Amino acid sequence: MKEVIQAALHAGQEIMNVYETDFDVEEKEDHSPITKADEKAHEIIVKHLEDYDPSIPILSEEGSDVSYSKRQDWDEYWLVDPLDGTKEFVKRNGEFTVNIALIRDEKPVFGVVYAPALQDLYVADAAKGAYKFTSVLDSYEDGLEAIRLPAIEANGETATVIVSRSHQSDEEDAFVNELKESYSTVDTISSGSSLKLCLIAEGVADFYPRYKPTMEWDTAAGQAIVEIAGGFVHVANTDKDLTYNKESLKNPSFIANRV
Repeated sequence: MKEVIQAALHAGQEIMNVYETDFDVEEKEDHSPITKADEKAHEIIVKHLEDYDPSIPILSEEGSDVSYSKRQDWDEYWLVDPLDGTKEFVKRNGEFTVNIALIRDEKPVFGVVYAPALQDLYVADAAKGAYKFTSVLDSYEDGLEAIRLPAIEANGETATVIVSRSHQSDEEDAFVNELKESYSTVDTISSGSSLKLCLIAEGVADFYPRYKPTMEWDTAAGQAIVEIAGGFVHVANTDKDLTYNKESLKNPSFIANRV
C-alpha cells in the first residue's frame, strides 16, 4: 500500500513545516493539546486515503465524532492519529508520530508509523511482514533499505521495559518490580507516542505496560507492527488481544511484549 505510506510521509512533511515555526498550542475539550500540525496532517491523510479507496471509511482523532450506531457495522476502516504525541511535539523532543492503521474485523492488519523528526518509518502488512526504514525524507521509494522486524534478538537474562515519557504510573513501577523476580536484570527506557510499540516490535524493549488512558487511534498502527513482527498486545492481566471499534473508543490497560 505505497499510497498509504505516502500519505503518512506527506503528513509528516507538513508537521515538520509547523514544527520549525513558533506555533500556537490550543486545548481540546479533554484538555489535551492540539496544534495546527494536528489539523493539517488530518486533512492531508484523509485526502490521500479517500483518493486511494473512497469505499473504506475513515476514523481519525481529529474527526472522531462518528457515532457508534454508524460505525458498528464497519467490517473494515482506516484508523488514524494524524499526530500522536502532541505533548512531545510541543516539547520539541522529536518523539511524535503519524499513525495509520487498517482495521479489519476489529483487528489491525496493516500499520504505518512515521516519526518525521527522526526520519524513521515502520510498516507492517499481515501478508508481507513488519519492517523499519531509516533516513526517510519526503518520499517512499522501493529502493530504501528495509530492516525486517524484530531486528534484535531477545536476551533471556535481561528484560527491558519501556515506559511512557509523559504518562508514567504506579502500576508501571509495580510491573517492573514483579519482573525482577524472573530476570537477573531489569532495565527501563523512556519514549513518547507510538514509538514505544515500535521499539517492542524492533526488539529494543521486551515489555511495554500501559495503565494510563489511551484511545484506539493511539495504539492501532503500533499494535499492527508489534503483532506482525511476532509480538503481542494483550489487555492487562489477560491473554485477550486489544480490539477495535468498541462502543467506547478508550482502550483498557494493556501490556505489549515482543514474544
